[in-house]
Amino acid sequence: MKKICLLALGLLLFNGLAAQENIDDLLAAGINDAKRFSTDYLSPATEGVAYGINNGWFNSGKSLKKFGFEFSISGNIGFIKDEKKSFVLNVADYENVRFPDNSPSKSVATALGHNDPDITVIVTYDDPIFGDQEVELTLPTGIGSANVNLIPTAFLQASFAPFNGTQIKGRFFPKVTTEDAKIGLYGIGLQQEFTSWLPAEKIWPVAVSGLLAYTHLDGSYDFTDSNIVEGENQRVETAVNSILAELIVSTKLKIVNFYAGLGYLNAKTSSDLLGTYRVSNGVLFSEEIIDPFSIEETNSGMRASVGAHLKVGFFGFNVDYTLAEFDSASFGINFTF
Repeated sequence: MKKICLLALGLLLFNGLAAQENIDDLLAAGINDAKRFSTDYLSPATEGVAYGINNGWFNSGKSLKKFGFEFSISGNIGFIKDEKKSFVLNVADYENVRFPDNSPSKSVATALGHNDPDITVIVTYDDPIFGDQEVELTLPTGIGSANVNLIPTAFLQASFAPFNGTQIKGRFFPKVTTEDAKIGLYGIGLQQEFTSWLPAEKIWPVAVSGLLAYTHLDGSYDFTDSNIVEGENQRVETAVNSILAELIVSTKLKIVNFYAGLGYLNAKTSSDLLGTYRVSNGVLFSEEIIDPFSIEETNSGMRASVGAHLKVGFFGFNVDYTLAEFDSASFGINFTF
């Protein structure tokens, strides 16, 4: 791989397009074919990121005391399922792509997988002088080539209770820049403890809450200086916007508590290949392409979490496991005031 960002998250978002040395040939095959392949290649990675950035919003169904404040450092590890590591490339869905052995389809790596051995395709393009020309293209591999089977995420989070039973939450990951890549995250949420509205709520053995949260991630990768393709301002920009709705229940003990959540996630992702690209079709002809394409995706699904929270004084620690399209394990260090 040509680039590995400081965060594996950045690798997932940008490696598929920006680190592909044969992007010249892929664009020469046509915008439709390039967009089709890029969509299937990146889709599992962006879906995994969308699920990962929505973990860790809660560690209890019980609200903080009025005017209480909690600061958390949260980490998450998403596990990559085998079915997310490959997709079926059907040549019937492409205009100018075929396999050298004329197979109608093959299973090829996504951004989460690895082609071993390499898989090649024949790309056909139209040269205005020589007519139809062909070039052999090696398909890009994914993070599986580096034996990576996890998607890590991390962020800082704060909660404040302006009213009894109500918490306003915010999360943040400062924009990190490594070489030509940038990535950052922020989110806001509202958690309401329903049991705080009940008479004699202090004698109830459990707390039940509802959570509604929004998370935004954006990143960019400028690869103009890599000279993959002649041109200017060449970059990939990706944005993820997600909404999480969750029902939470937990025990109300003094030191160790257990909690569970059942939620629904909806996320929209856009990935744009931007800039100017002068694609060479043969020796004598080149074509200039500006802002080649955008990929829009929507992912949604149910998720269920179980966890435990240890609190001693103002210090707390929680761990949980979430079952979803991408299963994950999370942990948090909490300071409550």
